[in-house]
Amino acid sequence: MKITYTGKEALTPAENGKIEAKFAKLAKLLDAPSGEREAHVILAEQRHLKRAEITIQYHDHRLFGEESAADAFTAISTAIEKMEKQILKLREKWRDTKRGPKEEIETEPAPVAKGAAKPKPEAEAEPETEAEEAGPHVFRPDHHQRRKPMTLEEAMLAIVGRDYVVYRDAETDRVNVLIRRRDGNFDLIEA
Repeated sequence: MKITYTGKEALTPAENGKIEAKFAKLAKLLDAPSGEREAHVILAEQRHLKRAEITIQYHDHRLFGEESAADAFTAISTAIEKMEKQILKLREKWRDTKRGPKEEIETEPAPVAKGAAKPKPEAEAEPETEAEEAGPHVFRPDHHQRRKPMTLEEAMLAIVGRDYVVYRDAETDRVNVLIRRRDGNFDLIEA
């Protein structure tokens, strides 16, 4: 990995060797078959603190690590550790999106108004027995789905393709039933 320093470089040769070893570890993580990566290290001094900023361009992502410490070596080392975490997170994200079988997309049925009968999906339909054929089946509403209150106009829009809609009125906060009549008009039952 090619390292470019900007600013005052106040590192001893031993510290410089350790920093280069850490950058070599980053280079292995970056998998550089397309060419050598370049790291830009900017060293700045603010009062009694040394600040290190490291930037590496990795594909279409700019990896950035910044740290302040009492000496330049500690600041650079900690910034490199932050960059290592970024690289591992980015690689894991890419790996997770590329692996595994593609899941089939399930189409959801049209939303059912609160209190309306919910038909069972075909995959979950149970075989009919003689007891079910003898009497009518009761469909219970799903109370776990929180639906927002509706106005009468919203209920009239939601009734398209249905015979009735049960909804909670936005103004009175009461349960209402809007029923489509055979002549095309509507009946409203307020609770």
